[in-house]
Parts: sequence; structure tokens; C-alpha cells
Amino acid sequence: MVDLLSIGQKNVPNYYCGGQMNLLAVVEGTGSEISNQISTVLGAYKIPQLHPFLRNIQFYNNSREGIHLDENMDLADNFDIVNWAAFPNQSIVSVKVGKIEKKTSSDVKLSIDQEAIVWPSWYNQTLPLSRCNENCHPGYTKVILKEKPLCCYGCDPCMEGTVSTQEDASHCDKCPEDQRSNKDLNQCIPKLKSFLSYEEPLGILLSFFVFVLTLMTSSVLGIFIKYLETPIVKANNRGLSYLLLISLLLSSLSSFLFIGEPQKGTCLLRQTAFSIIFSVAVSSLLAKTVTVVVAFMASKPGSRMRKWLGKSLANFIVYSCSGVQVGICTLWLGIAPPFPDSDRHSQPGEIILQCNEGSVAMFYAALGYMGFLAAVCFTVAFLARKLPGAFNEAKLITFSMLVFCSVWVSFVPSYLSTKGKYMVAVQIFSILASSLGLLGCIFLPKCYIIILRPHLNTKEHLMMKLKVGI
Repeated sequence: MVDLLSIGQKNVPNYYCGGQMNLLAVVEGTGSEISNQISTVLGAYKIPQLHPFLRNIQFYNNSREGIHLDENMDLADNFDIVNWAAFPNQSIVSVKVGKIEKKTSSDVKLSIDQEAIVWPSWYNQTLPLSRCNENCHPGYTKVILKEKPLCCYGCDPCMEGTVSTQEDASHCDKCPEDQRSNKDLNQCIPKLKSFLSYEEPLGILLSFFVFVLTLMTSSVLGIFIKYLETPIVKANNRGLSYLLLISLLLSSLSSFLFIGEPQKGTCLLRQTAFSIIFSVAVSSLLAKTVTVVVAFMASKPGSRMRKWLGKSLANFIVYSCSGVQVGICTLWLGIAPPFPDSDRHSQPGEIILQCNEGSVAMFYAALGYMGFLAAVCFTVAFLARKLPGAFNEAKLITFSMLVFCSVWVSFVPSYLSTKGKYMVAVQIFSILASSLGLLGCIFLPKCYIIILRPHLNTKEHLMMKLKVGI
């Protein structure tokens, strides 16, 4: 600007010798702030600026559409990008290959259709890329890099459960609830169904244990049926022993209701059958223990407990205690019965097929009542463990109830801390462990005497032990 105001070898402001009578005007395109300062300086020398006049200029293009400048002296209209294509017959055709859209004063969108561009036949080179990195492949999404031009961007892999199917995807799409993303994160595939099946190693192992326990219980039941007239079998109510063995046999078989894909029938039966069967087993043990206590009290002269001797008291205990559990389960099935359900969110990539208990409160009510019966049975057996008698089972029942309660007390936190098929496996293991504890603690010592020490299984030996105990 100083060069405009002075003519000569040195720039001297306000020195216009040699420059007078020359036409001078300034058209400048700097920012508005600098333009205002230049206008102030040039105004002192009466040098006009053309921008104030250009602001009101409007002209027309070939389509007779008006074109004007905005407040920043920038073109305020949209433009088409035209490709002039020359053909061998010397004809020239204009092809629209893109456009420039001005959305706001600072936001301009440029879009070009590469397929519409007609390149000369002699141009056989690779087209230059308008970016500084390769395309983001399917399975990745574009990420803007800070302090980098828009043509430079990063590529981040999609998260688990989302996919992108196109190059340079701006975002990843979430898969439906019953599908998951594949390894390359570019396609949604069906989720795997997860349940405790007979084909997997865990299911095979548990099925084997169920078979072994069933075989053991059946063998003990067969031995007691074969030697039903022997003193050791007849002692402490032979009928209760058969009822307990049948309950243990059914409890081990009920484990098969937990293996396999959940169905409506198995979901209805698995928890209710398990609760009722174990309640019958614990009620039988409680009846055995009470029978020992009543028999000892009735042996005293003038005792009124003799009228309670016999099968009536034992049957009453079994029916009443088991009946309460049957009532709880009936109410459970009437209010909120269990049903097959699926969990699509706990495990990524899997749909957990499971039985919904319907009412969690009723499930824990049935489990809690069974625990209450076990606690009562343990307490009574513990108090009666030192009573005299040749075949007093109180000590055996005490130890068996201790094992039973330990298993089911540890079951609750283990059951709550697992999901899916492992939750089912925990319950099957608890059923088998508690059944094995009852079978081993109560019946194996008797089977040992019946099979290996038959000389102890006599009425004379029974009477001798009874005298020694008295």
C-alpha cells in the first residue's frame, strides 16, 4: 500500500511527486478487519475503494439465474460442476458431475459423482485419492482425527454386536437381538443357543453321575426288599425306609428334567417335583427320628406316649409335612407357573435357553420350607442321638442332615452367582450330592451288615445290644 502512495526509490508516506494526476483505485480481498483499516488510510488520500460498489452488483449466468455476493463478499449461490466431454466426432457435451452447496456462511458441501466423469481415452493413469489414507474396510468405521484435514481420518473396528457393510462407513449398525456380529464385523449371523445338553461334556458327566446314583439307590432298595424280614430292615419302621429309598431314587431321576432344551412340561415339573420329592424324603427322616424318641419315652412305666406308637404317628408326620410343600407348589403353579424363556443379553453371542421360575418368591418359599424341615429333623436327631437302642438311627440321621444342610446352604450363593447352563449344573450337583449323602449315611452301614456281616443281622444280636444299651 505504501508503494501506491509514493513514487520513487523510497517509500515515503504522503509523498506524491510524480504520482499526481494519475488514476488510482484499490480492489482488495482481505478480511473485513484489515479492509476497514486500509479504507481508513486510503480515505485520507482520496483514493476510492471498489468493494462498497461491488456489494450491490448482481449479474446473471447462462440459465438466467441471478448471482450475488453475501455480506462477506462471497458467492451466496449453489453451483453445478460440469465436465466438458469431447468425443471423436468432434462433438462436445457438458455433463453435470457434481455440485457445490452452501449451507451456511462457513459450511460448504462439495459432492462429485465419479461415475459420471468422462475421462479422455488417452488418460490411463490411476486416479489420485483426495485423502491421505486408504478406505476403511467393512467392519470398520471412520473416525475424525484431531488437528488433521477432513481428508485424513482413522478407522476403528466396530464394537461387538455391531457391523458395517460398506467402505468408509460413518457408523456401525447394531445387530438384531437374536443375531451377533461375525468375526470380520461385517455381517450379522444368528446367535448360538446355549443350554445344558446331553451332547456336551458337562451334560454327559452329570448324566453319568445320575445313572450311577440311580443304580446305587436301586441296588440298596433291592437289598432291602430281598432281606425285608431281617431285624435290621424291620427296625425303625420298614415302610419309612422304603419310602425314603423311593424318594431318593425319584430325586436322582428328577435331575434328567434339568438336562436338555427347556420345554413347557419340563419347566413345570423340574422345580415342583424336586421340592416335593425332597420334602417327602426329609419328612420320612423326621418321622424315623420322632419314632425313636416316642419309643424311648413309651418304654418308661406309666407313660402316655404308648398310644402314639405304631405307624399312625409316622404317617401323620409324612403326610402333613409333605402336604404343606404340595400346597406351596400347587399355589405356585396356579399363580405364576414356570415357563420356557430366553436370555439374549447376559452372554455376548449367545441366547441362553432357560426356565423362567415365574415367581422367584414361590421358588424360594419352596426351597425355604425344605430347609426348615431339614433344620427341624437335624435338631430332633441331634437331641436323640444318645438314646439307647440296638438300631437307633438318630446318629446316622444327624450326620446325614448335616451333609444335606451343608449342600443346600452352599447351593444358594452358587446358584445366584452363575448364569445359564452352569446354574442348572449347580442345582443338579446339589441334588445328587444331597441324595448321595442321605443314601450313604443311612443305608450303606446297614447294607454292609446285611451283605458282609450277616451274623450281626439276627434277633439275638439285636436283643443283646438292647440290653447293653439299657
